[in-house]
Order: sequence, then C-alpha cells, then structure tokens
Amino acid sequence: MLPVVALVGRPNVGKSTLFNQLTRSRDALVADEPGVTRDRRYGMARSDAGSFLVIDTGGVGASGTEAIESAVERQVTLALEEADAIVVVVDHREGLTAEDERTAERVRRSGKPVAIAVNKAEGLASELAEADFQRLGFKNTIAIAALHGRGIRELAACVLEPFDLGTEPAAEDSRGPRIAVIGRPNVGKSTLINRLIGKERLITSPEPGTTHDTVLVPCERDGHEFVLADTAGIRRRARVSDAIEKFSIVQSLKAIQDADVVIVLLDAREGVTDQDLHLVGLVAERGAALVLGVNKWDGLAAAEKRRVEAQVDRQLDFVPYAAVLYLSALHGSGISEVVGAAMSAYAAAGRELPTARLNEILARLLEKHAPPVVRGRQIRLRYAHQGGKFPPLIVVHGSQAERTPAHYRRYLENEFRKTLRLTGTPVKIEFRSGENPFAGRRNTLTPRQARRRQRVIKHDRRGR
Repeated sequence: MLPVVALVGRPNVGKSTLFNQLTRSRDALVADEPGVTRDRRYGMARSDAGSFLVIDTGGVGASGTEAIESAVERQVTLALEEADAIVVVVDHREGLTAEDERTAERVRRSGKPVAIAVNKAEGLASELAEADFQRLGFKNTIAIAALHGRGIRELAACVLEPFDLGTEPAAEDSRGPRIAVIGRPNVGKSTLINRLIGKERLITSPEPGTTHDTVLVPCERDGHEFVLADTAGIRRRARVSDAIEKFSIVQSLKAIQDADVVIVLLDAREGVTDQDLHLVGLVAERGAALVLGVNKWDGLAAAEKRRVEAQVDRQLDFVPYAAVLYLSALHGSGISEVVGAAMSAYAAAGRELPTARLNEILARLLEKHAPPVVRGRQIRLRYAHQGGKFPPLIVVHGSQAERTPAHYRRYLENEFRKTLRLTGTPVKIEFRSGENPFAGRRNTLTPRQARRRQRVIKHDRRGR
C-alpha cells in the first residue's frame, strides 16, 4: 500500500507549489495571496525513490472568518490523522516563526516521521538555508525551492526512507468515471459531496465562495466507484474582480472539460437564474453527460415547488436528455438517485451502438419524415454507423448530406436518443456525402464527338 504524506505549514509558504512539483501537475491553485487552499487535496506523487500519495492542506492560522479558520483547522487535523509521514513547509525568507514552532510541536506529538522543507531557498547553500530551522530538533531538514524544482528529489527520498516500497512500480489509480459538481456559489456543492461520501471531507459554510480550487474526492457508493470533483462557484464575469476567484473559475471550467459526467446544482429557493442557464449551456456545448440537481428542495411550499418545476421544464428544455432530480444535500433526500442518474448517464455516453440497429432506426425515421429539398436538390441519407463515444457520435452518409438543415439534424438527434434510450447524454450527428469518383476529371472527346459538340453549340447560338 502506498504511503500517505501530508504537507502542512503556515499560509503562503509554498505548500501548493510543492504539491504541484511532487505530482507533476498544476492541480493545486497557487497565488501570492495567503489562504487560497482550504480543503484537503490528494495527488499521486512519483519520484526516483518511489510513489506515494500526497495531501495538500490549508495554511495553519489562515486568514478568513472564524468559521472558515475552524473548518480549515479540522481539515488539517484529518490530513495529519490520515498521513503516514508529514512534511512541514516553512519559509526561509521569513525565518522561523512562532507558528512554525507550534506546528512542529503538533506534528512531533503525532509520533510519525517528519521532515522540514525549507522553501524559497533559491541561490543559497543548503547549510545556510537550513541553519535557522535546525532549532526545531528534527533530523531531516532539507532546503528546497519548490517554484524552481530544486531539492524536490532529495525531499522525496528523505520522506520515503522509512517505508519499504518494494521494487514493483505503482499501478495507476483507476476509480471509475470523473463526476464534476458545478454551480453558482453557495448552492451546496461541497455539502452534496460530503453527503455522498458520508463524512466531512470538504469545508462547507453559509458564506459564498468557500471553495477556491477544484478538489478530487474518490468515492464508492451503491456499488459504484467514481471520483467526484468539487469546484468553485461560478459567477457572471462582470461580478468577478478578485484574482483568486478568476483562477478558481478557470479551474472549474477545466473540470467541466475533464469530466465524464457533470452534475449542475441549482438552488430551488432562487429558481433558474441566467447564470444557471449559462453553466448548463457550457456543459451542453462540451457534449458531456449531464444531470441537473435542484438542491434545497426541503422546506418549500407545495405551490413554490410547482412553480420551480414549471420553470425548470420551460427554461431548460434545450437539454431534454438531462435527468432532473429534486434533492436536499443537507438532509440527504434524493442523494442515491443522483448517483444512479450520473452512472446511468456515463453508461449511456459510452454505449456501443450496433450498425444494423442504427440503420434500422434511420430507415424508419426517413420514412416518417423525409429529408427536405435544399436548393432544388433532394437530400438522400443512405446509411449510418457509430463514429465515437462520450458523447455518442452517429455518422450518417448520403448525397448532399452536408446540406442537411439544423432542424432536421435536431430531429434525428432527438429520435436516435429516444429510440436508443440514451438518458443523460446528448447524441451528436455527423453528415458525410459520398465522394464523386469523377470529380476533377475531364472527359476526353473523340474527334467525332468534338465536331458534334461544335455543331450543337453553333446551332444553339443561331436559335438565340
């Protein structure tokens, strides 16, 4: 089993930068502003000494409201409990602080292997950078420059020294589909994920904008394994002025691109807003499988529920394939249905579609509604086959096929989806026309054909 290493320390000492270096990724949000990281973030670190799981944590003593600070502290405590080894990240430029000493004493009491990573030691000899922090009394104190990758290899070797990793390479972590949970700020995304995994894995707060960066959470529920991606709330661009929030939104949009299934959460008490429509439109444009979750359904009066249901049916009719679920993440009602809908959408998006079945459906649809005449020429669609998955792509061949108008394309997409029962995923249609084998070739006339052609042309001119 892979060892787990937790990164802890004060805000803005470079824990997330070190996390990105160890995992060779850009998953953790990095900025000069302290307190960016709040939730625990997991990643797979690989080094010459072996592989291990690394946990990025929020800064101890992070700035923010009292509730946020308390929640970050709980996340750090959980990370320390899960870890097999601990790396305390400190800042050489600021020197040893009282908060560093308190953190060192805290991890010393854990009885687990501890290493001190003296970050931001660019241009200094290791002995000089480490000298001030030797007073903490730990055997392993290593100078690094996380931003430039200096000392990372030595730190990983030091951390892994107490563990017997064997000689076999670590297997790739495969935990099923990636399900991104997106929505406006404070609609209950983190609460939903905590409810799904059955513990307080992510920080939740009535304060909007609690989540800053995208956090991946492995989950197993109802016999399914998958990875949940909690994202920062996405607001309208005009309302986004903070640099941290801009970076957070970029990560949320990237999470949509990387997801196999997207759950868009809406707030039942606010109804369907313009920003909700924009987010659903982004997912539809991406072509990802989609589940719509209307959260905070509990406590609404019957008349208000009917109003919201009518609004959802009317305003979100441009994604007729999406399952719509009414739930309460706080109280747990409708949670199992969310998982079932997401896994059904994932299965539908990756389904194999037999060619014979597609052609049978196409023939029936053509008989029901023939393709229109465009520019005086009849569009003829002859056969279909599957061209891809995630989302399902059906390629239709014929003559003048590329001129098929948008309304007839939508007709085929909707009918194929309904007939094949592909719930939760869009169906894409691609039209291809058969190539003319004589295109670009000129017919060589015999002398007799050439003379006859000239007579016809001359006769036609006289007739005019």
